[in-house]
Amino acid sequence: MAAWIRRLVMGLLVGTLGVLASWTPWGSEWEKGLGLSWLFQLRGATAPPVNVMVVAIDKLSSDELGFPPMPDRWPRGTHARLIEKLSNAGAHAIAFDLRFDVPGAVPEDDAKLAAAMRAAGNVVVVERLDRIPLAGRSQSMHFSGSMETSAALLPEIADAAAARAPFPLPRAARVNEYWTFRPDAGDTPTLPVTMVQLVALKAYEDFVRLLHRTSPAHARSVPAHRDAVVIDDLILTLRGLFSGDPGIVRRMTDALDHDPDIGVRNRHLIRALLNLYASDELHYLDFYGPPRTVPTVPYHVALGDAAGASPGVADFAGKAVFVGYSAATQPEQDRVRDDYHTVFSRTDGLYISGVEIAATAFANLMDGRAIRPLSFSSRLALVFAWGFVLAGTYGIRRRPGAFALDAVFVIATLAWVAAYVGIARHRFAADGTWLPLVIPLLLQVPLAVFGVVLLRYYDAWQERKAFKAAVGKFLPERVLAEISRSTDAAVPDNQLIHGVCLATDAEMYTTLAERMEPARLGVLMNDYYAVLFEPVERHGGIVSDVVGDAMLAIWSSAAADAAVRRRACLACLDIAAALERFNRAPGRPPLHTRIGLHSGEMLLGRVGALQHYEYRAVGDMVNTSNRIQGLNKHLGTRLLVSESVVAGLDDFVARPLGSFLLAGKTSPVRVLELLARREDASAAQLWLCDVFARAVRDYESQAWPQGCEKFAEILEAVPGDGPARFYLERCQDYRAAAPVGPWDASIRIAAK
Repeated sequence: MAAWIRRLVMGLLVGTLGVLASWTPWGSEWEKGLGLSWLFQLRGATAPPVNVMVVAIDKLSSDELGFPPMPDRWPRGTHARLIEKLSNAGAHAIAFDLRFDVPGAVPEDDAKLAAAMRAAGNVVVVERLDRIPLAGRSQSMHFSGSMETSAALLPEIADAAAARAPFPLPRAARVNEYWTFRPDAGDTPTLPVTMVQLVALKAYEDFVRLLHRTSPAHARSVPAHRDAVVIDDLILTLRGLFSGDPGIVRRMTDALDHDPDIGVRNRHLIRALLNLYASDELHYLDFYGPPRTVPTVPYHVALGDAAGASPGVADFAGKAVFVGYSAATQPEQDRVRDDYHTVFSRTDGLYISGVEIAATAFANLMDGRAIRPLSFSSRLALVFAWGFVLAGTYGIRRRPGAFALDAVFVIATLAWVAAYVGIARHRFAADGTWLPLVIPLLLQVPLAVFGVVLLRYYDAWQERKAFKAAVGKFLPERVLAEISRSTDAAVPDNQLIHGVCLATDAEMYTTLAERMEPARLGVLMNDYYAVLFEPVERHGGIVSDVVGDAMLAIWSSAAADAAVRRRACLACLDIAAALERFNRAPGRPPLHTRIGLHSGEMLLGRVGALQHYEYRAVGDMVNTSNRIQGLNKHLGTRLLVSESVVAGLDDFVARPLGSFLLAGKTSPVRVLELLARREDASAAQLWLCDVFARAVRDYESQAWPQGCEKFAEILEAVPGDGPARFYLERCQDYRAAAPVGPWDASIRIAAK
């Protein structure tokens, strides 16, 4: 398998597993529970909001004022005084995160509180949501369930407040989100929404004017003037308008951007409203930091009852003020539990209070801050792409035996991880974009590392396999098996095996090399050897030696095997056919090649000395195949084989050429010209084999006249036939002058 395919497969695997993990509910929960926490910790605390302040009911204030630690037991007349102080200081809106659903200990205090609320005109009271069961029966079914409804406030408090709103938080081990509208309670607006709308009344006339300009029909459903606004009713009306026609937000935003008559403050307020009504019901909290990061003033300081304090000690002008219980220490928190576990819970156990979470949500809406998770498709695409990044890290090439490059892989992986985490942190800090961390880092990185380890082992196995394949071009499989089983790399001693040896030689190569430039000659010979090597390897042979224009190939087996000889013959025929096509190609000189094939026993062993050895075939069979190859020059043929090669092989057509005593040999060899596979042989080839065989028998029986007739008949049919001309000349000579001495039909070839 190619390296790029392995990288592709690995990238697909790591990417797909990441996608599947992200698709599951637990994958999302991991990202929410762990990944989001990591991002907040990486980003750290940010600058606190400037448009909101918390007045904390805490132990210090209860001690200073002499009140009980439980906020519900504080005299409500004190809250009335606080409202007066805050209103006089210029607070835009005031929210009380306290329970006012039962009369206070002093009835007159309830009246004072209601009067202060009515006079301020900008106080929002938190109301509790209770879940009530639902059951009923229709014609075909019985149904049951539950819904949330607002718990009744003390009537005089409810009537005096500018608005009332719940602030439920999702039930989870850690609070990450809040609702702007509560679907289970009839789309009831929550405290942060109500406070935003109340503060945005400062820009109400500009808002209505924009609505009239972009959607006159919808504008008629809202009060024309601020004085006629009922906050709760206005919120529900606008919620219905924007939900029914989402395009209103886009049109009003365009109009806002091109209206020079709207001031900076009102522009900011209107934009906050538009973003609020255009968003979903569930938002992620963009916390500013640990508990009390939102500007917090103890209740008694805000009231002005602290030593040296005054109503102006804290700058409440133009701010939304949230009043509620907010502990300053963990022991104090344990006395009154109104806190929630968040990403910024302190190690000492101090959690962020509910009133600070409400203030944080309000500030997020006013400032347009939000945690923005990627869309589901974008998250899956990113996780999938990350798998390919890690797969590309595997693509770093390593030098054989180089440990340092394994370290390079580790360093490269760590660099990718650092880059990814850095980008995730930057995007989160810049605009709240939430990139997944848990699946990419805790799942995909280990998977990729594990995959790389496996692929490293696979590469090592491939290298060993490639080494065996490379050595296998020079060593028979049986020898390779012995080397593989051996505990050392020593090559086995010389071994006698059976096989077939193929020798080739190109005509006029020396002259050609003298005429051609070395570069062109190198290209030509590379192409030439590609033609020779391919049939050898395809038919199970190995190229044993290449020198200049000559090639030696072998087929080996532990015992004599007709199948081995058959494969060698097929390879020779394919080489001959391929060379014909090679020589017909334009633009290069032809390389007419002689081929000789012989079978028998040969010796495989080490040849060399000192530090240089070659493992190769040696013996008479190699020499004989070379001599048979050289015989082609004398007979004018291209492909000659010894009789031992084709003995018993009926699927080839071979012309018997007689017995020859080759140069340097003491025993004659019967030689045949291998013409074709039997199924491919033509009638002319079959006729030639038959007539030539009878003519050779005439020659060997010294019937010179009959031999001359038959060889002449062949030349008349095939004028360029080299063996016929070779034998015709010998028959004519012997007919003119008979040989002296005992007759030996073997033809002696003195030259190689």
